[in-house]
Amino acid sequence: MPKIILASKSKVRKKILDEHDILNEVKPSNVDEDVVKLSLLKEKASPEVISKNLAELKANKVSHNYSDNLVLGADSVIDLEGELISKPNDRNEALEILKKLNGKKHHLISSVCISKNGSMVWNYTDRAALTMKKMSEDKLKSYLAKISDETLYAYNVYQIEGEGQMLFSKIHGDKNTIMGLPVNKIKEYLSNYK
Repeated sequence: MPKIILASKSKVRKKILDEHDILNEVKPSNVDEDVVKLSLLKEKASPEVISKNLAELKANKVSHNYSDNLVLGADSVIDLEGELISKPNDRNEALEILKKLNGKKHHLISSVCISKNGSMVWNYTDRAALTMKKMSEDKLKSYLAKISDETLYAYNVYQIEGEGQMLFSKIHGDKNTIMGLPVNKIKEYLSNYK
C-alpha cells in the first residue's frame, strides 16, 4: 500500500491508520471549519454534504503542497433529524449537546477523501445510527466529569470505545466510522491503487 499524508491533527485518526498498518505522515490542513459550515448551512446543505465538502477541502488544500502524494482528508458530523451538531467548544456546550441527543436516535456521518495534486481522486461517506439512553442531567454531568478535555474535543461528545459506550442503548454501524475514519474502505482503495 502507498504511504499517505493525513490532512488532520486528529490523534484518533492517526492511531486508526497506524493500527491498520497504513503508512502515514501528518500535515494538518488548518481549514477554518466553522466558516465553511456556516456558508454551507446558509445554502441549506445537509449534514452529509457538509461532511463530504469539508473532507474534500482539507485533502485538496494539503494536496496542493505535496505533488504526487496521496492526501487523506476526513470529517465527521452528527446529524440529529437534519440538524448539524458540531464538536463542542467547551464543557457547557458539550452538556447542551448531550441534553439535545438525550433519549434520541442520531446519525454520525464520517466522510473521507483522497486527493492527489490538488484534486479529489476518491471519496467515501459512511453513517452510523446511535440511540442515546434517556439520562438525567446529573448523570450527563457525571459522565462529562469522567472525560478529559482532550478526549472531549477529539471525539465530539462521546468516546465510543471508552466511557461513551454507556451512553447508548443501540449502536448500528462501524466502530471506526463512529471514531471518524471508515478505515476498511480506505484500505480497499489503497490496496487497489496503481
